[in-house]
Amino acid sequence: MAQQLKVLPGESFPLGATVYPNGVNFCVFSQNASAIELLLFDTAETEQATQTIKLDPSENKTYYYWHVFVTGIKAGQIYAYRAYGEFSPEIGHRFDGTKVLLDPYSKAIVGDEFYNRASATTPGDNCAEAIKGVVVDTSTYDWEGDRHPRIPYSTSVIYEMHVNGFTRHPNSGISQSKRGTYAGLIEKIPYLKQLGITAVELLPVHQFDPQDVRPGLKNYWGYSTISFFAPHRGYSSRRDRLGAVDEFRDMVKALHKEGIEVILDVVFNHTAEGNHQGPTISFRGLDNQTYYILEDENPAHYKNYSGCGNTFKGNDPIVARLIIDSLRYWVSEMHVDGFRFDLASILSRDTFGEPIEDAGTLKILSLIESDPFLAGTKLIAEAWDAAGLYHVGKFVAHADWFSEWNGPFRDDIRRFVKSDRGSVNALAARILASPDIYSRLDTDINRCVNFITCHDGFTLNDLVSYNHKHNLENKEENCDGANDNYSWNCGVEGATHNQAIEQLRSSQIKNFLTILFMSQGTPMLLMGDEVRRTQLGNNNAYCQDNNLNWFDWNLVDKQDNLLRFVTGLIHFIQGLAIFRQEEFLEVAHASSKPHLIWHGQHLGEPDWSEDAHYLAFSLSHPESKEHLHIILNAYWKPLKFELPPVKTGNHWHRIVDTALAAPDDFAELKNAVAVNQNHYLVAPRSSVVLMEKTKI
Repeated sequence: MAQQLKVLPGESFPLGATVYPNGVNFCVFSQNASAIELLLFDTAETEQATQTIKLDPSENKTYYYWHVFVTGIKAGQIYAYRAYGEFSPEIGHRFDGTKVLLDPYSKAIVGDEFYNRASATTPGDNCAEAIKGVVVDTSTYDWEGDRHPRIPYSTSVIYEMHVNGFTRHPNSGISQSKRGTYAGLIEKIPYLKQLGITAVELLPVHQFDPQDVRPGLKNYWGYSTISFFAPHRGYSSRRDRLGAVDEFRDMVKALHKEGIEVILDVVFNHTAEGNHQGPTISFRGLDNQTYYILEDENPAHYKNYSGCGNTFKGNDPIVARLIIDSLRYWVSEMHVDGFRFDLASILSRDTFGEPIEDAGTLKILSLIESDPFLAGTKLIAEAWDAAGLYHVGKFVAHADWFSEWNGPFRDDIRRFVKSDRGSVNALAARILASPDIYSRLDTDINRCVNFITCHDGFTLNDLVSYNHKHNLENKEENCDGANDNYSWNCGVEGATHNQAIEQLRSSQIKNFLTILFMSQGTPMLLMGDEVRRTQLGNNNAYCQDNNLNWFDWNLVDKQDNLLRFVTGLIHFIQGLAIFRQEEFLEVAHASSKPHLIWHGQHLGEPDWSEDAHYLAFSLSHPESKEHLHIILNAYWKPLKFELPPVKTGNHWHRIVDTALAAPDDFAELKNAVAVNQNHYLVAPRSSVVLMEKTKI
């Protein structure tokens, strides 16, 4: 940057850094700053700015937008800001001109290898150890005609996964330079395709702070956002300035070519800047009052509805615009297909943190759902927050596009499979897409996203292997993570060589999977559950960058029987119209429409009592001539169940019996064994799926 750059007043729109043929326009919001400086750097290693441009409020400020146009620079330019003003935490101002600030609209970052959270927290200049932004021109990438797959919920199978953990393990078969990266994930797309996955739901890929954690650990999950526009640079195999942006887009394009959608887990409820003792990285230093909900009595402290130190003020107009702009950017320029909103209920709090009771005044949520650019994307709410708001059912009830993680599905199915009393009624509701929670008749029932496990909690293997959480390695004295897991270790805590217990655990895992895929709604599978990935009982492994979180690819061979079972189940339901319904099934003994009939051991006689531990049901899709019978026995003894009659010349054929060893536990219909009796003896703690067909 030896040449003298020409500096012009610039424009207040767009926000961020925008490339033009003759230079770059920079714009950043700050209502309360008294002065702003734009810093330009030659390299990421440069410890001080190569050039500092002081913005003149009389020329470079419109309303509360500070802007400047710099000629002679282009995409790839490294930049940051300093903001000056009042440092009065007691009234909510935290300006500190010694801190180098990341542009909230930065679309790429550098300096992550030099970043030091402590230097952003303690007094003094942190320029040498601060993350900086990179000017990005998104128009030069060749998408090769890529389009959003737009797969309906009714045919979707979601796979929740961690970009880094999926290929990080040395046994992944990925070259060392690509392990744990967007490029590494590309090489494993055939595995996802074979499994039958239609959408990957990626744990946070927005640039986050790995150092936002206790000493000696690493914030691995990524729920600690620094930038809502930049893809996490640590997940890129490329180290050039724009590498992460292009490599992420390469991954999306490759997934789309195989008909797999990309859903991002986004964290708009808090940021990496933490509580009042946290670092000044971006938002806090630019305008603390605007971006965060502060305590009423003591604005030096933050209201903490996220459980992570602060709460992003989503319903402030400036913050709401940033959220909308971020979502639009990831859809338009990065081609993602949807978003899962972490702790989404926080977005239903007003600018003071109070719950908004009137659904008609849900500003940011209404803006997201009604935005024409986001129409067609999947919007999935985690419908609760860390401060007691529990809104499962309300997002679907009050919105026309949002879907939800169905937390009660997880809990109620766990309770039934472990044989808890009084669980059959809830089981029935969950199988039917939870009409007790989602009662609207004018919407797609598949906006209910069903899951047994997710990143937060036990893996499926650990759900049947541990009675208690084992989180000591998180250095929180085992006080972190949920205490109520509805898990059962089947007789021994942790790994065992006892074959009887192992067989029971295998059967229980298959029971969970059978219920998940035989239920109405959209199924979601956690990465590695199909091969019994374990976290050794850790149910909050957010800070474990090691084998606890990495996908062990040796399990693909070791657990090939379970993988075959899961793959078979997924492809089985994908071929049936009864599992592509968008309206609630009728519960009727006969109907020309798709319907369900409840049974117990005797036909038409379900047992809804507190002491019941079994349920059977028939599924019929008359137009497609599909007729299934499912039996779920969570009792600890074998039970005989009557089977419904079939048409003359037809027989029931066994698709699933989770009590049987592979390969008899699952069979495709064309290879399924005929059942020649009018009853079926169901083993203890097992599930059976039968389908009617003509016996050949």
